[in-house]
Amino acid sequence: MHIIDQFQDIPTTCISDAMGGMGNLDSSIAPLKGNYRVAGRAFTVKMPVGDNLMVLQAIKEAKPGDVLVIDAKGDTYRAVAGDFILGMAQTMGIQGVIADGVIRDITGVKELNFPVFCRGTTVAASAKTGAGEVNVPISCAGVAVNPGDIVVGDADGVVVVPRQQEKAMLEKSIEKINKDEKREASVAGDKDKILAYLDDMLSIG
Repeated sequence: MHIIDQFQDIPTTCISDAMGGMGNLDSSIAPLKGNYRVAGRAFTVKMPVGDNLMVLQAIKEAKPGDVLVIDAKGDTYRAVAGDFILGMAQTMGIQGVIADGVIRDITGVKELNFPVFCRGTTVAASAKTGAGEVNVPISCAGVAVNPGDIVVGDADGVVVVPRQQEKAMLEKSIEKINKDEKREASVAGDKDKILAYLDDMLSIG
């Protein structure tokens, strides 16, 4: 199974734990719908505040299955994109968009059922003067993101897995899931076992 497909089924919480919390985007970056989930390789966009022409460039250049990761400097006044631009991205096979910024046309965007993670919504459009770069190292919501890194987003937030660590982090994430499932099964529905577990944990402190 392809490594991206394997990450599709792993909660961001487990990936975060595997990475020691070092790849988490700021918690203000949230899905527009709680059931949105995305996993893919980052196609990065560095844009100045209020100029989204490079988002269009990224849609043209990105490969199907990529996730656009947009450094919009955290601006919450002008939109990174609206339903028209995001609809084009979806049609071109992009898996989703993660933006350190805001979007607009919220109703239309939600109707696309296209995973978008961002700081929220706005009414103001961006200009298109042409500044910025695509597929370069960026900082997005407090995390360094390089082209080709794996990004995973779900209801809990977004995690970035550096490409050189992806295999090790996949293994650690799967180990964490198995450990959590075993722990839960060991106490499920049994008050005595829960009390014993709590006593063990409290004794550590």
